[in-house]
Amino acid sequence: MPFLVPPNVSTTVHGHVTDAIRAPSLIRLSDNVVLLRFETLKIYAALGAVQALLADGTVRPGDTLVDSSSGIYALALAMACHRYGLRCHIVASTTVTPTIRAQLEILGATVDQMPAESDLRLDQDRRIERVHQLLRANPGMHWMRQYHDPVHYLGYAELADLVRVALPDVPFAVVASVGTGASSAGLIQPLRQHDPSIPLVGVQPFGSVSFGSERFQDPEAIIAGIGSAIPFGNVRPELYDQVHWLTFRYAMAGTIGLMRAHAVFAGLSTGAAYLVAAWEARRHPERTHLVIGADTGHRYVEKVFARHRDALDPDTLKPTEIDSLDDLTPHWSAMGWGRRRYPGA
Repeated sequence: MPFLVPPNVSTTVHGHVTDAIRAPSLIRLSDNVVLLRFETLKIYAALGAVQALLADGTVRPGDTLVDSSSGIYALALAMACHRYGLRCHIVASTTVTPTIRAQLEILGATVDQMPAESDLRLDQDRRIERVHQLLRANPGMHWMRQYHDPVHYLGYAELADLVRVALPDVPFAVVASVGTGASSAGLIQPLRQHDPSIPLVGVQPFGSVSFGSERFQDPEAIIAGIGSAIPFGNVRPELYDQVHWLTFRYAMAGTIGLMRAHAVFAGLSTGAAYLVAAWEARRHPERTHLVIGADTGHRYVEKVFARHRDALDPDTLKPTEIDSLDDLTPHWSAMGWGRRRYPGA
């Protein structure tokens, strides 16, 4: 009897886990919405950066790489260091879960985790100050600066090629959480070398400084990987065509809705992007909307998935469409950004 292996199933034997997990699963959610689901999207950022730094001699095997992280970049960097014989030191957010911390420690990373803190802005400030302390005490360390160094764009060129192969001759838009800005910029720039018209839709939580909503406070804003409490140099506002701002409750609705409708267990940033993509897809049925699903839902089990009975119905939600940042309105606002620089929007 012949082996019944579907033709689209990879049988590649990988030499390291980073090669196995970096390629996403592509899942069609509707006629014009496709999800790029990752175990950890930031493996592209970490691998691309580390490979470039090794190639130009900035770092060498045995050196220590240090950075601040809320979770998935930390794990990606620790895996890249494991692969290339580098040491890793992570200054971890208070939101880093015991599951991620245990993996980091087993991989050989040194972990400094910030004490419990309800103010994520203070959490980020403390992490950066701790990095500076480490660099003063250990000048041989290399600070990866995932928030600011465009070396983190480089690995996403491979993802852009994958997208072009998966969606040949299909008009599409990219819907992605903004976060550090590296994945959005790293993906959209090589895509636009072939088609400058591809729209980029950014998703932000209320309270983030990246697109001007810092005057708002969301008590439950734990959407790691979407927004920022401090300015990030890798965020390129001029690349975005549309920006959406969501509260935690609406992001939770998208996250639970994604699992209910499609059995996809993904993180809160993915749920927020899914909610936005579904709305954008109804407005623009002529385009496929590519949703970037940065990670799985494991670190949100207690605060999101265990509360699934409290989740709002995503089909009943819609944004307030605005023309100015002065008009930002929770729980969901949408604005045509028009690839403008910030400030002066």
